[in-house]
Amino acid sequence: MVQDFRNGALRLRVLHLAAQDELHGAVLTTHLADAGHRVSPGTLYPLLHRLQEAGLLKSRTEVLDGRRVRRYRTTKKGRRALADCRAVLADLVADVTPE
Repeated sequence: MVQDFRNGALRLRVLHLAAQDELHGAVLTTHLADAGHRVSPGTLYPLLHRLQEAGLLKSRTEVLDGRRVRRYRTTKKGRRALADCRAVLADLVADVTPE
């Protein structure tokens, strides 16, 4: 049960970060690690792909220091989903935490 919650939190955190700035995978990995989510590329990139296929993220490819990198940003649908998740999370916290 805890792992399912963490997986959902990871998706939410990725949407949150991508809503703030257009980021590539290595930067996302650093931000996630700073927030306590230690994720491997084998976890992060499939998640980014699923979020993109769901229409929650968009990406573009550019050359950075001679290497091609893909940058991710939330879509309008992704920002709406993020707002909905924040509301549900706020309700959940209010329901399950002592007063």
